[in-house]
Amino acid sequence: MKSIETGLHMFYFIVMISSAIYFYILSRKPKGVPLYEYVVAILITGWSGVAYLSIALGQGLLEKPDKTIYFARYIDWVVSTPLLLVSLALTAMFYQSKINYTLIASLIAADVFMIVTGLIADFSPASTKYIWYLLGLVALVIILVILWGPLKRMANASNAQLARHYKRMALYLTSFWVLYPTAWFFGASGVGLTKGIIDTLAFIILPIFSKVGFGILDLHGLRKLGELKKE
Repeated sequence: MKSIETGLHMFYFIVMISSAIYFYILSRKPKGVPLYEYVVAILITGWSGVAYLSIALGQGLLEKPDKTIYFARYIDWVVSTPLLLVSLALTAMFYQSKINYTLIASLIAADVFMIVTGLIADFSPASTKYIWYLLGLVALVIILVILWGPLKRMANASNAQLARHYKRMALYLTSFWVLYPTAWFFGASGVGLTKGIIDTLAFIILPIFSKVGFGILDLHGLRKLGELKKE
């Protein structure tokens, strides 16, 4: 069992580092997309891969009698998930002359709060962990309100092409981000319905799609918009 989990985490590491290299290759011909968009994609996948490598090496987890706490996941999420939100926010502002730093800061603050409360919940006894879990859900709702409120309006105010692209990417990210707390709740950290390999697979498949998948779809969409911008 342990060898399979180690192999899965090593596979994740390889996928993430390969994706970071791919995003770097794309950045050599940016096609009208600001270089910081590529840098963010590289940081997301590179950081996430290294965090999961620590799990594969047996260092990013804490064995407890009732469960294993993968604290390296939270180390990954506290950096990579704010960067994902920054990436989506920058997509909404693609045609804007100025970046709205207030919105971006609000997203980062809510996201970091969500990840930290999740970590506290994982270390908490059953009597209190759901208090922290619910606080994290409140932060997630705030994030979604910003994504589908002011950022969506900002994209809509630019042009139809960007509005469609932003809506697709916001829907894509929202779909996977709703699955994270669901997997957490049913997994070993929550009620424990899913454990072992199933729990591990959930937190390998979800970030591959929400990080690599998002980066590929977003950057290629922006590259098309960047070409239109030049015309």
